[in-house]
Amino acid sequence: MAPIYREGNVTAVCPDCKAITSFDHKGQNAEHGTILVNRNHSFQGKGYNRYIYVLMKCGGCGRGGLAQIHDNGRQLEGTLGEFLPVGIEYIKIPNDVPLGIQNEFREGELCAAYSAYRSASAMMRSVLEKALKDSGYTSGKLYNKIEQAAQDGIITDARRQRAQDEIRTLGNDILHDEWKEVKIEDFELAHHYAQRILEDLYDDRPRIVAKLTSLKRLPPVASATATVTSAPTKP
Repeated sequence: MAPIYREGNVTAVCPDCKAITSFDHKGQNAEHGTILVNRNHSFQGKGYNRYIYVLMKCGGCGRGGLAQIHDNGRQLEGTLGEFLPVGIEYIKIPNDVPLGIQNEFREGELCAAYSAYRSASAMMRSVLEKALKDSGYTSGKLYNKIEQAAQDGIITDARRQRAQDEIRTLGNDILHDEWKEVKIEDFELAHHYAQRILEDLYDDRPRIVAKLTSLKRLPPVASATATVTSAPTKP
């Protein structure tokens, strides 16, 4: 989630608490500290005559934070600019997701935490394609891989449509078209449905592998046969 400024405090994800918490600008009725810069400037299309760096403290674990507030003389009515620390909001994915795909999914979340939503959304496209390849869908473009998975009943038709619209199309636009802004709402949809498809493919991986094997998407798994050799009998 993006940090929210309200009544002088910031609600954000604390990387130490690993939870959404309040960073407060006061403790025991005294401010933690501020640096005031008087400067006429524009932020998000609006004019301000100063900005303030406000020292804050996590109400849960006590970690320090620093907020940049743009205002015109009334700090509590200002607009939040930068905020540190950057908190990463991780969502749960199945344990059986291959490590490389897990790392790409988490890197996408890291990009989003820094508001790099284009990079984050491109990562979700990569996650989708690699997860489908890991499940035996190796031929054709990503469009074809998604369609084949739906035809096989590995993902639902509703999930197929979301994968095409919210992940593949967005990722293709980022990779191949002229630059344009990707908003947080766009990333959140790609993030959400990438997670859902990982759940479809890996929540019950043995069952999915058995189905993919029966469909000849994956090769049969060779069963290991143990050979027991009897110890020689002593004369």
